[in-house]
Amino acid sequence: MSTPLITAAALADALEGATPPRMLDCRARLGEPDAGRRLWWEAHLPGSHHLDLERDLAGPPGEGGRHPLPTPAAFTAVVQRLGIRPEQPVVVYDDMGGQLAAARAWWMLACWAGHPDVRLLDGGLRAWLAAGGELLEDGDPEAMPAGSFWQPAFHDERHVTAEKLLTGPATPIDARARERFRGEAEPIDPVAGHIPGAVCRPSADNLTGDGHFKSAAALASELPEGESPIAYCGSGVTACHTILAYAVAGRPLPRLYPGSWSEWIRDPSRPIATGD
Repeated sequence: MSTPLITAAALADALEGATPPRMLDCRARLGEPDAGRRLWWEAHLPGSHHLDLERDLAGPPGEGGRHPLPTPAAFTAVVQRLGIRPEQPVVVYDDMGGQLAAARAWWMLACWAGHPDVRLLDGGLRAWLAAGGELLEDGDPEAMPAGSFWQPAFHDERHVTAEKLLTGPATPIDARARERFRGEAEPIDPVAGHIPGAVCRPSADNLTGDGHFKSAAALASELPEGESPIAYCGSGVTACHTILAYAVAGRPLPRLYPGSWSEWIRDPSRPIATGD
């Protein structure tokens, strides 16, 4: 693919084509586990099915952080249930600022599971509506697409553990807001700060003022460089947005630290830094 993004206009054309993409609605609300499915049921892009951040795109929270990766077997069951197969393009979207949950879905399908054609709707639901796109209001929570038998070949080398960050050459890239990176504020996790040696690159910096990704040239000039880059955030969701930005820029992709800060701080022996 030339880009991991798709515009609202291009998506409208694709939905009318001979092989319309499998549409995945990734809307979510932190602290409201059923909100995404409710939003999908109320109104959604044509042909879309809900992909749940908490149930489908993460394993149970615990020692591995707030949004650890599910097991390969669990995610294989998800993609088969939703009828995802490598012969059909996939488009993911949500309505959160920056498309964070959709970026997580993109990473899990394209980078981890190896699907060859996954794109994120640039600008999300707002861009679709601004382009004159319609929403369907006949959501059936029981309706499901025909299942598939795809068995992804997972690329586990594309994510790393906390131990790898501690022992191997790495340039951690922190996708959280600067005040969280500095340790000035921490609205979610019980400990503030960042992984020592990390570079702060908030995910919001990847976007223009209207919520679209910046141009490939702009991102290529702005994104951090360093040996063995590894993206992390609070729980491994926003970090996928950073990896997607590297893909838009045509730069080599950082690996993901799925446990991120919410796992890092569970072991008091791991070092913590504050400030810039």
